[in-house]
Amino acid sequence: MNKEFTFAVKRTRFDEDYCPSEATRLTTNFANLARGTGRQENLRDTLKMIDNRFNALAHWDNPQSDRYSVAIDIISVEMDINGESAGNGLPLIEILKTSIVDRKTNECIEGIAGNSFSSYVRDYDFSVVLPDHKKDGSDFSLPDNFGDLHGKLFKAFLNSDAYKANFSKLPVICLSVSTSKTYQRTNNQHPVLGVEYVQDDYSLTDEYFRKMGMEVRYFMPANCKAPFAFYFFGDLLNDYTNLELISTISTMDTFQKIYRPEIYNANAEAGKLYRPRLTNRDYSPTRIIYDREERSRLAVQQGKFAQEHFIKPYQATLAQWVADGAL
Repeated sequence: MNKEFTFAVKRTRFDEDYCPSEATRLTTNFANLARGTGRQENLRDTLKMIDNRFNALAHWDNPQSDRYSVAIDIISVEMDINGESAGNGLPLIEILKTSIVDRKTNECIEGIAGNSFSSYVRDYDFSVVLPDHKKDGSDFSLPDNFGDLHGKLFKAFLNSDAYKANFSKLPVICLSVSTSKTYQRTNNQHPVLGVEYVQDDYSLTDEYFRKMGMEVRYFMPANCKAPFAFYFFGDLLNDYTNLELISTISTMDTFQKIYRPEIYNANAEAGKLYRPRLTNRDYSPTRIIYDREERSRLAVQQGKFAQEHFIKPYQATLAQWVADGAL
């Protein structure tokens, strides 16, 4: 069955001239920033924030804090079943790939694949399947096999020739911590990732990423206001270089300051015990325009789109594939 699934990788540079394609998921942070009358200023300011954050963290041999610049590619992944496009050009998964430009040595250093994570099937699970399940009064349970298809699709992509041809290391995803959990600061501190936090219970997102085969740890880098959830394979602290990790931190810290300023641009730093709150009013908004309400609305639309153009047409094939067991 695995031989019937093939993947194609497409790259789009995220820069101040970026325009979202008609096929891209419009709920992605980068697509939202690139629309409207102030789109180019939005993009220019976002990229400057990423570079400034990178240089602040990579401060050694960098006296003027201008040695490095981060280049970002949007990676769109399409899947074919039996040689047919599963979604008529629909990007099944979208991630980001960073590269680091060292102006001192004129090198382009490979960064990390992953960073942000977007998926039509994830929209389907969280915006269609889960709400429908809760309508039946099942607020304290999950639908049967919730996330199984998505997890196996992701693992299949990582095992594919397309992934291996484009990326040398497994991905790291960096997301916001959950507003439903409390995090406790530990004494463990990494020179780049910062101080580690732990919690007693996984969030729904944590469990969803576990089905994708990824572990999670929570770190708050220097001069961040809250910890991040880092999803990874293997050994997060030793499998990646300092510059690779900084490229992820600088990119995702910037996006989260724009998208969730109540948490990541708060005026007070997370304490020993921390519960993220989107109701926090003590924060500083960025100058960058972001339409969070549109993002939530489009998640539902795109979940239904995935249902109509991917889940329903290939339902029997996908169900059998998941039932065949792990990759």
